[in-house]
Amino acid sequence: MADSEHSSSNETFTSTQEETSEETKLEFSEDEETLIIRMFNLVGERWALIAGRIPGRTAEEIEKYWTTRCSTSE
Repeated sequence: MADSEHSSSNETFTSTQEETSEETKLEFSEDEETLIIRMFNLVGERWALIAGRIPGRTAEEIEKYWTTRCSTSE
């Protein structure tokens, strides 16, 4: 019985952890931001190509970051 209680709370923790992890993924380091800007200037909106240069990032994350950055900076 203790095992089932433990796994239940573990599932809740994992679910919460995944949500937090998803939010933090959009936080980019200064180096990543610089690389995204430089790559965008070279290849345009080829998000998959840009993401291929940044380990652990997806094209969707890069595009979302860029869209958010552009709409807040204008």
